[in-house]
Amino acid sequence: QVQLVESGGGLVQAGGSLRLSCAASERTFTNNIMGWFRQAPGKEREFVAAISRSGINTYYADSVKGRFTVSRDNAKNTVYLQMNGLKPEDTAIYYCAADSTGVVRVRTRPGEYDYWGQGTQVTVSS
Repeated sequence: QVQLVESGGGLVQAGGSLRLSCAASERTFTNNIMGWFRQAPGKEREFVAAISRSGINTYYADSVKGRFTVSRDNAKNTVYLQMNGLKPEDTAIYYCAADSTGVVRVRTRPGEYDYWGQGTQVTVSS
């Protein structure tokens, strides 16, 4: 069982920055591909970013590419999402997720991740 706890959300003005953190409870953190997703009111949960087990490979949704950076510290069992140049349309609840299935390819659909955090609210004012 993997427990994930996000932190770092908040209210920020457009153009500002936030860094989200997601701490995992398990010793086998390095076995998991980690992803970030978000869900705005009335919308489906969507992929934001993902990072491979080693941290070498990263993947981003087109909407955040060049503004967001995903990273991980396997020694601390933590994954991060640095968000710069925030826009009002980035407003959502942000979730981190773990894919513990052992697949090689990083996946981007919510249903392909088997553990989820409780989410942290990010609100960007115009």
